[in-house]
Amino acid sequence: MQKIPFSRPAILDNNLQYVAKSFANGWTAGNGPFTKTSELLLEEQLGGRCNVLLTTSCTHALEMSAILLNLLPGDEIIVPSYTFVSSALAFYMHGAKIVFADIRPNTLNIDESKIEVLITKNTRAIVVVHYAGVACEMKSIMHIADQYQLYVIEDNAHGLYGQYQDRKLGTIGHMATQSFHETKNISCGEGGALILTKPDLYERAEIIREKGTNRSRFFRDEIDKYTWVDKGSSYVLSDILAAILYHQLNSSEKIQKKRKTIWETYNKELNNWCSDNKVTQPYVPKHCDQTYHMYYLLFPDLIARTKFISYLSDNGISASFHYQPLHTSDFGKQFSTDEIDICPITTNICDRIVRLPLYYNMSEKKLLFVIKMITAFNFK
Repeated sequence: MQKIPFSRPAILDNNLQYVAKSFANGWTAGNGPFTKTSELLLEEQLGGRCNVLLTTSCTHALEMSAILLNLLPGDEIIVPSYTFVSSALAFYMHGAKIVFADIRPNTLNIDESKIEVLITKNTRAIVVVHYAGVACEMKSIMHIADQYQLYVIEDNAHGLYGQYQDRKLGTIGHMATQSFHETKNISCGEGGALILTKPDLYERAEIIREKGTNRSRFFRDEIDKYTWVDKGSSYVLSDILAAILYHQLNSSEKIQKKRKTIWETYNKELNNWCSDNKVTQPYVPKHCDQTYHMYYLLFPDLIARTKFISYLSDNGISASFHYQPLHTSDFGKQFSTDEIDICPITTNICDRIVRLPLYYNMSEKKLLFVIKMITAFNFK
């Protein structure tokens, strides 16, 4: 029996037609027709409160945000320990010291009540990660940022189309980043975006994305030649990938509707089993609209989690745990000299979480089979 995969990119009809059109346009490199139309479409979908620049990855969008901060030696960035390495690495690469913050035990997002104690005279920004597409407590976080004159960068890799108190995720902080990796709801294989809510950052961000040159202005006939004017790198997404992305963005309602159905089926059908076995289901605050990016369970302990994942694998189902805490990683340890665990909730969650298969093309038959196998699992 072929194993039910943990994740697959959304496979849509007519994908190749969009790729063929990209070639027919005669522009397959970055910043072509599909790049521009995708950026405009995404700006519209986010409510028109921002500027969007497509990038080669979410990691590169984070690096662009680091460059925009003009970091100096000794500057500090507050980052949740429970996140993908890019959330911290992008800022370290440009000279920052990383200060790790713990997470809330319910949403697994950065704990806003533990941010202020981490702020020093060297703090420049707070990175927030909307875990599983459920919003961080942005009202409190933005209040703290305003009080200390800090930037807020939303790592919105999970959060496209999510909302916090009727505000679109990715448009609340000063900058935000998106991922269009194949594991995300909307994907083009590899890709990302930098979202800017401060218009004064856009011109420089465009230069950073084009290897530190004003090449984009040259192509708009605003200048007669372009030259090297700033820091930067080759962060522009190929128009071939932008063509695939454009099709996915246009199909977002259909993709999100299907993912919502799968998520809600898990949540309903596993409720009694979870309650009986002291397994915790995802928590979504009432003032948050989530993105149905993932469905996870929190087991009582590491032993039960390990046994469960092995059991599913033996029955042809791929399930996965998630991030390893950055603050205890080989590289991350350099940012803390304390012997005590500075992020105990992160450490605890890391040992207990299991993510279940969830992807757009998942059939109802496979979904029900996964649920059947889960509810048959014996904890003894």
